[in-house]
Amino acid sequence: MGYYDTKQGIEEYILRSQYWEGPKLVKILKRYIPKQATLLELGMGPGRDFELLQKIYQATGSDKSKKFLELYKKTHKKSNLVKLDAITIKTNKKFDCIYSNRVLHHLTKTELKRSLVRQKEVLNQDGIAFHTFWKGKITEKKRELFFVYYQKEQLKKILKQYFDILELETFSGDEKNDSIYVVLKKIN
Repeated sequence: MGYYDTKQGIEEYILRSQYWEGPKLVKILKRYIPKQATLLELGMGPGRDFELLQKIYQATGSDKSKKFLELYKKTHKKSNLVKLDAITIKTNKKFDCIYSNRVLHHLTKTELKRSLVRQKEVLNQDGIAFHTFWKGKITEKKRELFFVYYQKEQLKKILKQYFDILELETFSGDEKNDSIYVVLKKIN
């Protein structure tokens, strides 16, 4: 059982993530994706960003944690949710956009590369991927979770192998300039 499949893990995450910049990030995304485009959110957690995304797009929420999906479904019965992990993204559907907010940093660098390959397969032609990462230079394990922090140049080197980079900028999450967001376009 993973950290996000426990009551304590879910409660801690909901509390810790309550001030993350979802509205600001969705505003950036809107510059690249038209209304009603199809969108897959990877790792939706408690659904804060998904709540915003499904008002604008034909959004599908996903998470590896069955508990997070069940919790969201209790109050949002008509939402389109699927259980997926961010590496294999086992779906037959195609999307105009794949979005994640502080999810892919839980993957090893090898797993991140596998995820990026799979994201390209799941995206429609000219599809957009939008992701956020913690900024830093360390790899650590805390609360039973694996974290990889990235510098902009290091992330750019990985991402450009799979996508055109439209934007790669720092922003403030918990602290000033502690995070990086990327807007990527599928290379055809």
